[in-house]
Amino acid sequence: MIEDRNDELATLHALGLLEGDELARFEKALAGDPALRKHVEELRTAAASLAHLAPAAHPPQALKDRILATVGRKRPAEPVRGRVLPFPNLIPWAVAACLAVSALWSGRLYLGQRSENALIREQQKLADLELRGVRDRMEAVQIVRQRELDDAERRLTDAGRRNSDSLREMAGLQKQVAEARLKFADACVRADDAEQQIAQLAHKLKDEGDLAQFKIATLASMLGNSPQAVAVAVWNPMKQQGMLKVSKLAMPASDKDYELWAIDPQYASPVCCGLVSMDPSTGEAHVIFTAHRPINGVAKFAISLENKGGMPEPHGPIVMLSE
Repeated sequence: MIEDRNDELATLHALGLLEGDELARFEKALAGDPALRKHVEELRTAAASLAHLAPAAHPPQALKDRILATVGRKRPAEPVRGRVLPFPNLIPWAVAACLAVSALWSGRLYLGQRSENALIREQQKLADLELRGVRDRMEAVQIVRQRELDDAERRLTDAGRRNSDSLREMAGLQKQVAEARLKFADACVRADDAEQQIAQLAHKLKDEGDLAQFKIATLASMLGNSPQAVAVAVWNPMKQQGMLKVSKLAMPASDKDYELWAIDPQYASPVCCGLVSMDPSTGEAHVIFTAHRPINGVAKFAISLENKGGMPEPHGPIVMLSE
């Protein structure tokens, strides 16, 4: 930046108004300062431009005649000191000085306005550059934000897709669980049925095993008057109980009764198993009987005709006997 003193000297130098030592010092400073030289050139250009703007001035005719009259005529040298110029002769110099001052002031105003305009233009360029930088940064931020938004939307879409897949998989698992529950319930029902069947089979096997231990005997008639009489006796050794069924046996006399006997080898005489009561209308008997003593093994069954009420040991004739 040019100092105010150098600025003033530059203006005077551009108008040719510096003299003596002041001129020498300024020219020395001018030689070492490129910016000052440029400033002086701009002032000279401005002064020249302003000089061309001034209107043309025509000197008066009397001045012209005096100048022509003095041409070729020698005048004695007069000392400058103490010489007084007439006032009319000072008018052109005053006008020139005013024009010079006006030119200098106008040049300074012109250069100041020009510098201010240049500064404004530079500031405007800087503002444009800063605005462009702000726009670029905003565009970059917007691009980054848009990219982040796109990534977020893509991740959200992927999460929604994975959620849908998980829901479908969960629905499939729930369906499989429901089917497994149905199969389990069906298996439980079949297991219950199997247990029941096993229980029934076990019971049946037990019954068959018990039945294998039963003593079943068929008694044939020993009477001539009832040759078709038949009787079946079934003995359960575990319960010590039996069943007798008789058919087509003649009714005994009123003072007689039929009596059933079990012949067990461990006893010397037959074991009484009770009376056999006949149905007069059908001639049949159905009797559930027990032995008066424990029986380990029955060899045969026999029915005898005894006195009314029966006997502890057989005395009457044997009317039916098993093989």
